[in-house]
Amino acid sequence: REYHILRELCFRVVRALGVIGECNVQLALNPRTEEFYVIEVNPRLSRSSALASKATGYPIAYIAAKLAIGYTLPELLNKITRVTTACFEPALDYVVVKIPRWDFHKFRKVSRRIGTQMKSVGEVMAIARSFEEAIQKAVRMLDIGRELTDVDDLPNDSTTIEAELSNPTDMRLFFLMKALKCGFSIERVSELTGIDKWFLSKLKRILEVEEKLKRESLSRELLLLAKRFGFSDRKIAQLKQMSEMEVRELRKMWGIVPRVKQIDSLAAEWEAKTNYLYLTYNASEDDIEFLRRQRKVIVLGSGCYRIGSSVEFDWCCVNLAWSLRELGCDEVIMVNYNPETVSTDYDVNDKLYFEELTFERVLDIVEKESPCKVVVSVGGQIPNKLALRLASAGVELLGTPAESIDIAEDRSKFSSLLKTLKIPQPPWCEAKDLEEVKRFVNQVGYPVLLRPSYVLSGEAMRVAFDERELEEYLKLATRISREHPVVVSKFIPGAREVEVDAVADGNRTYIGAIIEHVENAGVHSGDATMSIPTLTISETTKNKLREYTRKIAKALGIIGPFNIQYLIKDDEVLVIECNLRASRSMPFVSKGTGVNLMKLSARALLGGDVPEAEGIPKGFVVKRPYFSFMRLDGADPVLGVEMVSTGEVACFGDDFHGALLLAFSASEMEPPSPGEGILVSVGDEKIKLEIVPLVKKLYELGYKIYATPHTGEVLETNGIEVKIVSNVSPDSQSNVLDLIESRTLGLVVNIPPPNECSSSIAYDEYLIRRKAVEFNIPLITNLELLRALVDSLTNSSSFVYFRATK
Repeated sequence: REYHILRELCFRVVRALGVIGECNVQLALNPRTEEFYVIEVNPRLSRSSALASKATGYPIAYIAAKLAIGYTLPELLNKITRVTTACFEPALDYVVVKIPRWDFHKFRKVSRRIGTQMKSVGEVMAIARSFEEAIQKAVRMLDIGRELTDVDDLPNDSTTIEAELSNPTDMRLFFLMKALKCGFSIERVSELTGIDKWFLSKLKRILEVEEKLKRESLSRELLLLAKRFGFSDRKIAQLKQMSEMEVRELRKMWGIVPRVKQIDSLAAEWEAKTNYLYLTYNASEDDIEFLRRQRKVIVLGSGCYRIGSSVEFDWCCVNLAWSLRELGCDEVIMVNYNPETVSTDYDVNDKLYFEELTFERVLDIVEKESPCKVVVSVGGQIPNKLALRLASAGVELLGTPAESIDIAEDRSKFSSLLKTLKIPQPPWCEAKDLEEVKRFVNQVGYPVLLRPSYVLSGEAMRVAFDERELEEYLKLATRISREHPVVVSKFIPGAREVEVDAVADGNRTYIGAIIEHVENAGVHSGDATMSIPTLTISETTKNKLREYTRKIAKALGIIGPFNIQYLIKDDEVLVIECNLRASRSMPFVSKGTGVNLMKLSARALLGGDVPEAEGIPKGFVVKRPYFSFMRLDGADPVLGVEMVSTGEVACFGDDFHGALLLAFSASEMEPPSPGEGILVSVGDEKIKLEIVPLVKKLYELGYKIYATPHTGEVLETNGIEVKIVSNVSPDSQSNVLDLIESRTLGLVVNIPPPNECSSSIAYDEYLIRRKAVEFNIPLITNLELLRALVDSLTNSSSFVYFRATK
């Protein structure tokens, strides 16, 4: 009844507005009285349009485009059935659950509360035949190291649980499970959260099946029940103290296997013509026949967007899949579950499995589609982590051998390989024992870098400046990387960072580009401003980079895409790490040089040759990160070795300066105009002196310079006219925060010391950074980036060109 009330209301709204094409109507409904309100109407494609298209199979954007050029709905065919018209509303015989992904743990001082402002960085979508099966699948898709019922580590006291339920955070779903597990009634939980009792009763049923698994011996009936309720083999193995493979073998012996079903948009009333598929245990037969084809390839996608893995990897997946088809593969199959991606459009590949990227599910699909080969090298870290286990289970990987992937990902093994090859690297030790690590640090001195293995976006990576930080960060790193070693290496301040994106065929190596970071080492590559070609690297040093890249590629037998990160200090080249997969920067390199690295990768994966050559950039190309600090209450907008950016832009120019200014503007960090104010606040005494010539240039360009007291004194001593503003103080009538709020500034420069302490001064510096973000004033927290910006503003031709384009 409520559904039809709202449906009719939407029709009335759309007709009243005269909408032609897609329209999104948001409504509020009182479930007790059926009172409703229209919140807003978006007469355009929206985020929910993509979700609705993927959930139903109804191609909203395609239909909207056809309507815009004059077609009517009855004239257009449903692309899935190819028989019915687009006038049929989708009917579903399955359940779809979408869950957002938050990455609050990446940010210092951030509030984890969720509310009316969007804070998620990605989302997952699970398809199944019951709500219980779908929600358990969706939680695994989040890839956060936790399944739905993994709540034993959460607090047991009712006060904390009630507070969490009343004030939702990113952990709300797990606190719902915790509350039900601790004996809260469905009525009480519904009262605290406003969540409908229907959903809560479903969650409680999942917990009841889990209790059953704990209490009873594992029979065929119980195992089938658990699988129909969405429990993974791994979770069942954990509850029954077995291995995951033992559960799998037992399940297959009893004939308990998932069935492949089609999304048909009309609840099986008409036969589907597309291979848009999902797996479920709540079915008795497969909807499709599995054809044995000679050249069948499964490409594992990138999963949900998160900090460190976004559309770049989806670009790699889709371009590789298209290239494989062009090179003669009989069937290319995509496995992914992100509704925001091109790779999950059902008409991009021969088959789409809208499924989780776990060892269990990938093996299920491989067994259905066998014989086939699997690509793990283009979807980022999730497929890469599966390589060794899949190979051990007999799956044939296309490209670099799994053993080589393990050597590159396992930081200890990779460091040993570099030693054998006599390729320089920073001094390191494996963190097996705290006392051993301390002895190593006493030899090399602080600061040191802690690096877990098999992680993406520098997760749990930290720079320790003293023993207290060392012990604290070691605990975090070993918790994140429990199954793989943590390496402690000497951190080299002031070193330049350079990356090489390349493709190898097992013998020859094509270097896509040598990319230089504007910021020195210490800023994660995903947060760094990058330039092709390089700016400060000598030809001799670049030849060393080429030599080491090709040497490592041959030693590891690399077939396909890879990325190596280097440090350069005083012309010495040191290897940081090697990723035997497509990197985040490969779309940037491909577009910057005009050579699609995924086409070359496809050729190498299928046994072809790649040229022993190097990409030539089309002018200067600069990549800048995009940050979402404004949406994250309390987050400290300072950069470090763990990635925090949520997007990126790339801009072309005739020279570096012009490209950098355009990139600043494109990333919504508009460079200041002459006459605007610039606030300068620097915490480190050495950096205060280094910043003097840069501020002098800005003053000469016509900017008004403001500074906090200590920084201002240094600037005045060096002959710069500066207006000194007081620090954050409740006693002063006007302070630095008031200046930021006055909106007279075009830029805030706030550079904290490398080992920022927890003093009141450090807190004041944090407040300055936070206030700049909240008032949308461009903020620079890195000396090298400031130097590059000042040089670009000083370069008159670039500056004039930039202003003209604005």
